[in-house]
Amino acid sequence: MAEIRPFRALRYDPSQVGELSSVVTQPYDKISAEMQARYYASSPYNLVRVIRGRIHAGDSAQDNVYLRAARCFREWIEQRVLISDSEAAIYAYDQAYEVPGRPGCQKVRRGFIALCRLEDYAAQVIHPHEETLSAPKTDRLELLKATRAHFGQIFALYSDPAGLVESLLAEQGPPWEQVTDEYRTLHSVWRISETPVVQQIVAAMLDKKLVIADGHHRYETALAYRDSCRSRRVGDPRADYVMMTFVRMESDGLTILPTHRLVHGLPHFGWHEFLNAARSIFDAEEIPDHPEDQNWTGRFLERLARAGRDRPAFGAYAGRGKLALLRLRSDGHVDGALSDLPATLRRLDVVLLHRLILEPLLGIDRQAVREERNLTYHREFRAAADGVVSGEAQLCLLLNPTPVEAVRDNALAGQTLPQKSTDFYPKLLTGLAIYWLDL
Repeated sequence: MAEIRPFRALRYDPSQVGELSSVVTQPYDKISAEMQARYYASSPYNLVRVIRGRIHAGDSAQDNVYLRAARCFREWIEQRVLISDSEAAIYAYDQAYEVPGRPGCQKVRRGFIALCRLEDYAAQVIHPHEETLSAPKTDRLELLKATRAHFGQIFALYSDPAGLVESLLAEQGPPWEQVTDEYRTLHSVWRISETPVVQQIVAAMLDKKLVIADGHHRYETALAYRDSCRSRRVGDPRADYVMMTFVRMESDGLTILPTHRLVHGLPHFGWHEFLNAARSIFDAEEIPDHPEDQNWTGRFLERLARAGRDRPAFGAYAGRGKLALLRLRSDGHVDGALSDLPATLRRLDVVLLHRLILEPLLGIDRQAVREERNLTYHREFRAAADGVVSGEAQLCLLLNPTPVEAVRDNALAGQTLPQKSTDFYPKLLTGLAIYWLDL
C-alpha cells in the first residue's frame, strides 16, 4: 500500500527573496549550462546554488560543490530566507499550461505534494517505468548526505478513475504560492492542513500502487540513503520517507511529449545506405522537407502521428532534402529481434526504435546508449533539425509520444522502458516545497 503523510514544508519567505520566479528552478537534470548561469544571475538565493552548484577547478574533500551547497542551505535557514511551515500539511499543486506544438490547447494538471514511505521495488507498491544510470544517483546521494534535504519532486502516478482524491483538493482561497516559470506554465500551490481532509486523502491513497513518471534517480537515491542510515544503525525514521507529487493517471491534464534522438559520431553513415537497410522491415517514404515553410517540422510531426495510429512509425531526417517516414511492415520479420521481450513491449515505438533501428541499422548497442556515446535527446523537432543542418549530428530519429497506458501497464508488469522513453510535460518546479529531514 502507498503510505503517505503530511509534512512541514520548508519554503522561501517572499519578504526576503521578492519574486518567487527568481529563486525556483526546473528539475536539476533539466538545467543546462545556460540555465545555470541565468539562475545564478537571477538572485543570490536561487536554489541552483544548492541543487546544481558550480564546480571549481580546485575542489577537494574539504571544499567541493556538495559542501558549498550544504553551507549555503544552512545559511539561508539561519537567515530565514527559508522558513518552515507552522504545521504539517498536504499541498495541492496545479499547473496550467499550453501544450507545446499545439497553440491554443490549454490544460491544467492537478496533483498534490506529500511525503511517501519508501518501498523497495520488490514490494510492488512503487514501480519504475524507465531504466536509470549510476552517475546521477551518485551525484544526488552526495548532495542528500551533505544537506539532509529533498529539494526536487518525485512525480508519481496513481489510478483513481472516480477522481475521489482530486475532489478533496478543491481550491480554498488564494494560493499559498504561485509562480509562472520560463515556459509560461502557471504553478499554484494550496495548503491543506484540515485534519479530516488530510485523513481522507491519506486513507484514499492506502490501496494505490504508484508508478514513477519522473524522478527515478532521486527515488533510488532516497532508497540508498535510507539503507545507509539503517546499515549504520542510525535511528532516523524521517529517512524512510521522500517527497512526492502525486497525479491521477486518468487526468485530462496529463501530457507526454516524445523525446527525439539525435545520432552523432558514427564513423560511417550514409543516408541512402540507411534507407536501403531500413526497407527490409519498414516502408520508407521519402518526403520533401520544404525548409522555406516555417512550420514544415510541425506538419511532418502531424503526418507521423497519423501514420502511428495504424502501426509503429518513425521519422528520419539527415539534412536538407533527406526526410523520410518509416512505417513498420507487417511482413518485416522482426520476431527474432524481439523474441526476448514480453508482448507489452513488442509494439511500443521507443522499444522498436532501439531494437530495429539503433542496434542493427546504426550499430549503436545498449552499452553505447547507456553511456550516451552516440545519442543526444531533444523535445523539439525544430531544434533537433537545426542540429542536423549545422553538422552537430548526422541523423535525427523522430518518435510519437509513449501513451500513458503503456507506461502504466509495463511498469505494473515489472517491465522498464529504455531511458528517455517519456517526457511528462510540464516539469515540476524545484523549490516550491522542501523536505528537510532535520525539521
